[in-house]
Amino acid sequence: MSMEVPSTPIPLMITVYRKIFPAVREELAFWKQRANEIPDQELRYQALASMSEKQFHCQGGAVYALLAGKRWRDCVRFIVAYQTISDYLDNLCDRSTSLDAKSFALLHTSMIDAHCPKSLPKDYYALFEHKQDNGYLQQLVKTCNDIVRKLDDIPTYQEQAIKLAGLYSELQVHKHVIHEERVPRLTKWSNEKNAYSLAWYEFSAAAGSTLGVFCLMAYSLAGRLYRKLADEIVTAYFPYIQGLHILLDYYIDQQEDKEEADLNFCSYYKNESVMHERFKYFCEQAKLYAVTIPNSKFHVMVVQGLIGLYLGDNKVGQISNSKRLKRLLFQTAGYPAIFFHRNTRMYYFLKFFKLQRTAVTNK
Repeated sequence: MSMEVPSTPIPLMITVYRKIFPAVREELAFWKQRANEIPDQELRYQALASMSEKQFHCQGGAVYALLAGKRWRDCVRFIVAYQTISDYLDNLCDRSTSLDAKSFALLHTSMIDAHCPKSLPKDYYALFEHKQDNGYLQQLVKTCNDIVRKLDDIPTYQEQAIKLAGLYSELQVHKHVIHEERVPRLTKWSNEKNAYSLAWYEFSAAAGSTLGVFCLMAYSLAGRLYRKLADEIVTAYFPYIQGLHILLDYYIDQQEDKEEADLNFCSYYKNESVMHERFKYFCEQAKLYAVTIPNSKFHVMVVQGLIGLYLGDNKVGQISNSKRLKRLLFQTAGYPAIFFHRNTRMYYFLKFFKLQRTAVTNK
């Protein structure tokens, strides 16, 4: 059954809770079962951790399935598999002891291969310190390939999807090498690739989002993607919508990244005030570009939803002057951002209440 593309927040959330989230849970349940079959203890741990800790990445990304019409389930399947690759490899690289650029690059060729059904199977772990995953990563790639094969115009999709995946993969290599090399590598990379008025850490943030790929896939499955629209989608999403997405992601993880000695792009702003103003600028630009593509109201809601979702996270309350940033971004994004924020807060409250009730029942 096809679904209409929502243009206002309440129909969006009703459809997401009734159809999209259950489909995401079903897909994740399958991949958790496969992850439990991984023989290598470290690979198994990171595969399971990536899904339990970052489930909301798949849930949020799967909203794009609303653009895929009657093929929305295929879109959910692709998004969950692709995002699971992303989160799994991010965990592996974060906790790697080798910090080897070549091994990270080989692992991330899976992100490119996911868009290429004709690509031959590779040993993605050939240079990595852990190897035996019982075909887990290859099966994730194959699942993506199976969906790409169904597209009416594969080359049009591939051209832009591979471009975004390439930037993502390069970022992941540069940001996970030994600490002394990270900033020099990212700065050099930004100088070579950054055609925008963005600092190196802002360009890097924009490269770190998968939203543009999900948008391309959704329109492709709906049979609506043509070359001009593919170009327009990438122009709309990169760098500002994707940049806003990942800057918010890093914003809520500041304390955690500090404790783990992980690179956090928000730490490179001159001061808090500058960071807040740049977030506002990204929000403004994201909204401006969102209205340039079909279903513009949906894409504007994505921007508003990102702000509501991330600023509704429990970790935000621990960040200095977070209330100021909330006011600034809610005002810039518009009232729907507040709606999504309240919805997110209610979700976390109900989740906490459910855990407490389960704990009492199990006593």
